Parts: sequence; C-alpha cells; structure tokens
Amino acid sequence: MPSNRRIFTPHLIRSLESLNFNYVPKDSYKTDVIKMKTNKTVKRGDRILSESPFVYALRSQYRKERCDNCLASAKVMKCSNCNYVYYCNRACQMEAWPLHRLECTFLKRIFPRSVPDAARMLCRIIIKLNNGGDMEKGYYTATCFRKFRDLMSHYQEIKHDPRRLEHLESLHAVLCEMMQDTASVPNQSELLTIYGRLITNGFNILDAEMNSIATAIFLGVSVTDHSCKPNAVATFEGTTLHIQATEDIDIDRDCLDWSKIFISYIELLNTSELRRKQLKENYYFLCTCSKCIDPQETMEMEAACCPNRKCKAFVDINLNNCTACDAGISPRHRKGFTEAMELSKHQLNNMKDVAYLDVCKFLLNKQEEFLHPLNCWYVKTLDAAFEAAIDVGKWKEALEYGKKLLPGFRRYYGDWNPLLGLLYLKLAKIQHHESYIKECIENFQEARKILEVTHGKEHSLIQNQLKPLLVQALAETTD
Repeated sequence: MPSNRRIFTPHLIRSLESLNFNYVPKDSYKTDVIKMKTNKTVKRGDRILSESPFVYALRSQYRKERCDNCLASAKVMKCSNCNYVYYCNRACQMEAWPLHRLECTFLKRIFPRSVPDAARMLCRIIIKLNNGGDMEKGYYTATCFRKFRDLMSHYQEIKHDPRRLEHLESLHAVLCEMMQDTASVPNQSELLTIYGRLITNGFNILDAEMNSIATAIFLGVSVTDHSCKPNAVATFEGTTLHIQATEDIDIDRDCLDWSKIFISYIELLNTSELRRKQLKENYYFLCTCSKCIDPQETMEMEAACCPNRKCKAFVDINLNNCTACDAGISPRHRKGFTEAMELSKHQLNNMKDVAYLDVCKFLLNKQEEFLHPLNCWYVKTLDAAFEAAIDVGKWKEALEYGKKLLPGFRRYYGDWNPLLGLLYLKLAKIQHHESYIKECIENFQEARKILEVTHGKEHSLIQNQLKPLLVQALAETTD
C-alpha cells in the first residue's frame, strides 16, 4: 500500500460503531427500486425492472483498486481493522458498515490471504440470513416478490455432482476458519442449499466495458429465464441491475408476464453443443430454444468456406460438394479445415485469460483459406486479435480486426446487444485517435443507438463517455 494513501483509522471504526447501525430487512423494492412497464406492450429500449442486490461482493482481484461498496475504480482507502476491504471515501464506508461490521472480524482472521470470491459471498449471505435478511423481498411485479428461500437451489442435482461437492467442501473449510468463534456456519444440508442458490442464481456485476467485477444475488430478477435468443439484457449502473427490453414484448394489460421475458445466462458466441453443456453443468437444464435445436444453425457456426472463393455459402465439410454452387470439397480442403479448427480450439483455450497478438495472427492466417468468415471460431479469433492489438497500442491493426468482427458480433449477439454497441464505441475511439473523424462519428452514432437501448439514455456510459466524445468529434469537423 503506497504510503501517501490515507487509510480508515480505528477512530473512524469506533465512531461508526457509536452510530449503532443495525441491519433492517428491506421491503422497499416496490416503490424505490423496481420500475416496470404496465402498458400493453413493452417497447425496445424500455427499462423493465431495476433492482439493488440482496448481497454482493467485489472480486478479490479488484479489492485494492475498486471500492468495496460502490465498486467504482478509484483511489481507495483500506479499512484499518481488517486490512482487507477498501473504500473510495468515508461515505461509502459508512454505507457499507452495517454488513461489513459483521464480517470485518472474519476477514481480519484470515488476512493476509485472499478469501475465495464464493466463500466471501457465502459468508455475506449467511450473515444476512442470520440477521433478518430471510425476510427481505425483491419485487418483480407490483405485487409479486421473491425471498432468498424462494430461489431454486437444485439441491438434489448438486448433491450428486462431485465437482460441486468438492468445491463446496473447500469453501466450507474456509468458512469454518473465518467464522470459527461463532455458531454461524450452517450444517452441511443448509450450507448446500445456500450454495446451490448462489451458484444457480448469482449474477456477475459488469463494469462499463462489460468486465465482471463482482458477484451478486438479486431476488426479484432471479425470476427471469434464459434463452439463447434473448429479448432483454441485464446491464449495470454501479451495483444496480437493469433489465432492458431489446425487442418489443406483448404483455397482458396491467400485468408484466415474466414467462415472455428472456435474458442470456451464458456467452452466446459458442456452438449450441457448448452452450447446452454450460447450461446443463452450471444451471441443470437442457436448453431447447430454436437456436439450440436448429441443425442448420449448428452447422453454420462451424462451417467451412466454399473452395470457390466467389461463393459465400456456408459449407458442411462432411459433404462432397457445396450445396450452393456445387464446387467439390477436396481432401486438401477438408484436411486444412480440420487442422485449422483443431488448432484454433486449442490455442483459444490457452488464451482464455490473455490473448497474444502473434498467436492470433498465426491462427487467422491458417483459418482464412478454410473457415467461413462467420464460423464462430474465426469470429472468436478476430475478437482476441482485436483486444490484443488494443492492449499493445497497434491501432491500425485493431481497426482492421474490429471492422471484420462487426458481422460476426451482429450475427451471434444480435442487433441490440451491449457487446455490439461497445465494439462500435471502441472502433470509434480508435478512429478518433487516428483522426478518421467522419468514420468515428458514424460509429459513435451507431454505438449510441444500440447502447441507449441496452443501457438507457441516462446511463453514465452514455452521458459521461460516449456523448462528450461524439460532441468533441463533431466539433472537430467544423474546425
């Protein structure tokens, strides 16, 4: 910790204790948190619901650079009692104190080691449930709500899942070490139920760049089902989650029908086989949406390009001829495709955490003769190359990859997805930096059109970042 940064002193801790904070279960979602449409139709861009978390925890990798309360990236100051959590100011520490005062001793006991994110979430959930949180309600309509005990736990599935049980056993050991002087750690059956509700109902809180910075439980929003072709999206403003409609949704008069509202639980830039595997392993259901059961969709995601370069058709490598132009699939083309696919899957898996530009270039060179431009592995490689080029400041290369990436993002994420909007925003920023003013204005405007739907017009990403950059670029055209 740099010596020029202030820390929260024991004096402040004692002064906060003197305020005698007590945890009070919330029942204010109906009037203060949730905002919903009660018209005949929910329109694209409408905010369907907003909700504050039941409990959340900043990812440990960010604890020294983000506020533990508001999650803002800032110059942060540590709690001098536990030396574990950091806040951006005293107001945030005071706001967090009702819950943190109950976990502070536990964190101090395990310091200087990092607490696994899932263990801290379990600890916070247990603390809340032991202090009246079991009565807290999250409303998803004007009259309907969920409490923590209403969330699905998938108890039986987890009980017979060795991978989950091993994870829970390790978390239980951490909890016992943290909370050793209390009788707060639930018995094995109760802990498994809490754990199940966490892993199958947890949300990743995302920052403006769609990076996961925290884990949270939202009670009301947990009613929302999954689809690989969603008509709504979850975005965040600080710790608050917003559900925004990305399509028009018909509803019954004066009743918001959540059976017609879908978000995606998983990464959509994956084959149906991988998506279904992830959903089965993590959420214990088999997706039967139209995108997952369509064999044509499945083939196209891993399609070869036609040997006839003038033909743009998706080619099933298992066939002898292109179904569009009848060009023959040679053994060389089939072998090249197979090798490029296997190499791409292996290398992209190795680059899950960090993408290397030279590796991406090598893969793209292998892929371009054999993989269709909308093959999902080609799109994934372009995405990795785009981000890697940005990381090393190779702006012209980043522009090249980003422009090629647009059709793939539009196909797999849809026309109204925050990731597509952010891609346009990144391209516009690079073009602005490189003085391509006309192009950057077009992409800023495209980004604004999408992000106003996915985030809402008043979101800080638009008001504090996108709009000022667009105004600046427009002003430069008149200079």
